[in-house]
Amino acid sequence: MATAIVEEISEFLQKGRAKNVKKLVEEALNQGVDAKEILNDGLLAGMMIVGGKFKRNEVFVPEVLVAARAMTAGITILEPKLVEVGNEPIGKAVIGTVKGDLHDIGKNLVVMMMKGAGFEIYDLGTDVDADTFIAKAEEVGADVICMSALLTTTMPNMQGVVDALNEKGLRDKYIVMVGGAPVNQSFADQIGADYYTEDATSAAEAAKAAVEARKAS
Repeated sequence: MATAIVEEISEFLQKGRAKNVKKLVEEALNQGVDAKEILNDGLLAGMMIVGGKFKRNEVFVPEVLVAARAMTAGITILEPKLVEVGNEPIGKAVIGTVKGDLHDIGKNLVVMMMKGAGFEIYDLGTDVDADTFIAKAEEVGADVICMSALLTTTMPNMQGVVDALNEKGLRDKYIVMVGGAPVNQSFADQIGADYYTEDATSAAEAAKAAVEARKAS
């Protein structure tokens, strides 16, 4: 059962009130509330509620962005404590918009939702080539590679990443996820990606389920 102050953190986060979130996280820590409880039942729980509303079109991109800022404000205060207690992320994900594509709003939403689901994220930005995706995934020991595209002309570069993974004998090592306005399930199947999702919340849910299933097997 989350303590009252942790529930309050979740509520202020959902409203995007970063200053209140920051202040309450500090207060909760001073009261001796466990850092993991603040993270899981306050910040991450609040962000997942926002994600659910976004998925159902009850809130829109601006509301998600302010909630994510509030989450980041809280996590900044918590981070030193989480390091002390050795809080393990659920998994590591490398994410970027593929080569030739400079769009990043969708990708940034996925980054926020995946952080909200407990992932450690390595955001490579936009215009990312296959070698960069793979080199970063290898360097950090990623579980998931997430690719975004907003242009039909850059979608083949997703195939390029999958092909490069196959050539290097690394394909089975990673969960490969794709998304973006022109991308669909049949395209994901065609290029050999593991998952396609329509929105940022679904991407975070699918990634979490996939990593947990892999760790359990």
